[in-house]
Amino acid sequence: MKILSIFGTRPEAIKMAPIVRQLERTPGVDSRVCVTAQHREMLDQVLNLFEIIPDVDLDLMQSGQTLAELTARVFTSLDCVLTDLQPDWILVQGDTTTVMAASLSAYYRRIKVGHVEAGLRTGDKWQPFPEEVNRRVASVIADLHFAPTEWSRQNLLRENVPAENIIVTGNPVIDALHWVSNQDSELSSLDVPAPDVRLVLVTAHRRENFGEPLEQICAALRDLSEKYADMQIVYPVHLNPNVQEPVYRLLGDVPNITLLPPLDYLPLVHLLKRAALVLTDSGGLQEEAPGLGIPVLVMREVTERPEGVEAGTVRLVGTDAQRILDEASRLLDDPAAREAMSRATNPYGDGRAAERIVDAILNAEG
Repeated sequence: MKILSIFGTRPEAIKMAPIVRQLERTPGVDSRVCVTAQHREMLDQVLNLFEIIPDVDLDLMQSGQTLAELTARVFTSLDCVLTDLQPDWILVQGDTTTVMAASLSAYYRRIKVGHVEAGLRTGDKWQPFPEEVNRRVASVIADLHFAPTEWSRQNLLRENVPAENIIVTGNPVIDALHWVSNQDSELSSLDVPAPDVRLVLVTAHRRENFGEPLEQICAALRDLSEKYADMQIVYPVHLNPNVQEPVYRLLGDVPNITLLPPLDYLPLVHLLKRAALVLTDSGGLQEEAPGLGIPVLVMREVTERPEGVEAGTVRLVGTDAQRILDEASRLLDDPAAREAMSRATNPYGDGRAAERIVDAILNAEG
């Protein structure tokens, strides 16, 4: 059986890496990897970490590309790959432009599609943009839906996806997290505080937060740094100019805020293990931080991962500067509140998602 895994960004690669590794050690499977590289530098970090050498590298990233331009390049470039390799299945993960275009390309070629991390929904096509529509398109096409949680499964059932085509697997990010957290990492080369200094880890780069919302986030971080002068805020800053410009302009001169370039996944996980609190608008950290017992405040108005909110590991705080400051202060000042979030059960799985996904494909073929 020939299975082609297709991904293009760092988050996709992190979650697909355990599956690729599982496919490689499964008898009777011819595993191939194609990367679109819609995020070149950050993707390569993960490929190196997990020792994945793509069979096909489309290298589609271009500076200043629009979503339409990227989508067109994925379609035209990937069609040739599917023609040449003729896989029995393609596997895609999540909700990127690569996922949407690859799913449609496979459909045009009558190739079966397995969708990893299927069923995430906010119900608002503009939040997150364009991810909400990307994952809905993938769900219409997919032959097997690998839902990370029962909540995701219920979303798919409401959209009339046949129950027999949905498998609750857990999220493979927990597989990746377990593996990476056991690898050695040296943080001394980074400008991060000593182990006895409280650390808050920040990531903020969502497209819907560009402009005023991101400026509000920066204002909150500045206020937090002034309120807790003995604490260090560490913020790896996304390469997008819409993020770089306001963040360095508003936070570049704050003594206890460390702005870093995007980190490789290995040091990021070890930095996460050191954190007292995570502030993020990312999707992945909402899953990863609870796996290490770290409370998460999500700087978005809605989340497609409400399981963490329901479990108590995650709290939605929006992008209002005062609310972010208040919620962060409560967790930093109240050990009992922080402990309650730290001890809540992580709803995203036990680290065996990759095994379940590969077994499901083999059983579907059998």
